[in-house]
Amino acid sequence: MVILSVGIDLAKSVFAVHGVNEAGKAELLRPAVPRDKLHELIAALPPCVIGMEACSGAHHWARLFQASGHTVRLIAPKFVTPYRMSGKRGKNDAADAAAICEAVRRPHMRFVPIKTLEQQSLLMVHRARQGFVEQRTATLNRIRGCLSEFGIVLPLKAATVRRRACDCLEDLPGYANIVIGDLLSEVTRLDERITQYDQHIKAMAKEDVRAKRLMQLSGVGETTATCMLAMIGNGHDFDCGRQFAAWLGLAPGQYSSGGKTRLGRITKAADSDLRMLLILGARAMLAAAKNKTDATSRWAVALEARRGYWKAVVAIAAKNARMAWAVLRQGEGFALPS
Repeated sequence: MVILSVGIDLAKSVFAVHGVNEAGKAELLRPAVPRDKLHELIAALPPCVIGMEACSGAHHWARLFQASGHTVRLIAPKFVTPYRMSGKRGKNDAADAAAICEAVRRPHMRFVPIKTLEQQSLLMVHRARQGFVEQRTATLNRIRGCLSEFGIVLPLKAATVRRRACDCLEDLPGYANIVIGDLLSEVTRLDERITQYDQHIKAMAKEDVRAKRLMQLSGVGETTATCMLAMIGNGHDFDCGRQFAAWLGLAPGQYSSGGKTRLGRITKAADSDLRMLLILGARAMLAAAKNKTDATSRWAVALEARRGYWKAVVAIAAKNARMAWAVLRQGEGFALPS
């Protein structure tokens, strides 16, 4: 039995495995492999190409299978769906594994970079911090919603909600006083936790030479630099800066036909957190550009006047993404703008 490629449908407890030979004939069909038996099964196979969908736990399994001598490819789920022979109405684990096995054999398939342990550790810090930020926002909105039941309508600004909620705390009846007080205490706790994670990110940026070079770019700070390193490493999985910007979702969607080019809004693909950080950096850069006279600032101000604020922000973010890719890809060989 000579198996050249294997497709694995990942799950929590039971996995489906589909392996084919050089002619594309199925040689290994295991629709239900227990979690504790999967590594043993794959390790016993001769070196081959293993395909999996990029999902929870995929990077762990990829590193594990690579250590056994296999070539591992991670595929975005949206690229696997067209290869499912049973279509949308025939989705099951075995059909998914067969579709993954077929997709991984395509010569022009796009694959997801496999993250190292260090990258996943950095990314975990960012994910946890973002979770705390979302919890804080939700808690502040809960305070606003509760107070509106007593005719106290507060604006969206977080600082105003904190101040006004504290001011009216003693005027609230019964248990309402306890609830709002507890919610304000929770906001304070989340503030402290976010501050701690900001310190972690600051330390990560200080320890990494690549992050220091990224932070020399306008609109790129400690959070953006470390998040980018966690997501793409040295950027070697992208052929050019525009490909990286398109992966981030900062390139326009295209609906062209008959030789006529039609460009729409940005696709908003890939990771929303990294794209959001670049957008925030671009907004800060555009605000500061009005008081500067360098070439980049003049270009940004002229672009805003010609195309509007938000299009200018997206263009600046896309430009920053391309330059950040060049810094990571070329290293010391890339001359940073003065």
